[in-house]
Amino acid sequence: QVQLVESGGGLVQPGGSLRLSCAASVSIFSVAAVGWYRQAPGKERDMVATIRGPGSTDYANSVKGRFTISRDNAKNTLYLQMNSLEPEDTAVYYCNVKYYSGPHFVNLWGQGTQVTVSS
Repeated sequence: QVQLVESGGGLVQPGGSLRLSCAASVSIFSVAAVGWYRQAPGKERDMVATIRGPGSTDYANSVKGRFTISRDNAKNTLYLQMNSLEPEDTAVYYCNVKYYSGPHFVNLWGQGTQVTVSS
């Protein structure tokens, strides 16, 4: 079973930056659709950024120009660089991986990491 472990969350002031990391227990990012999602209190989990294939990224409108998703296949790690953070970015951030294991579709989530933007 593939495991995902997120890190890098914390408390940051408005305008600050954080980099989230998601480490996978096996080499999966090169063959999977990957992404970051977030869930604020009382709200649904929403897509933040995804990588669907080589050079194919997608971002939520609210984070375009501020957040960057990337992956290092050699390190089995997915990143989310977050700049110019706003209080509205406060949420639990989750790493997600979708892939096929033989005929079985797998939709895997990390445990989440809290990001709080506040002065």
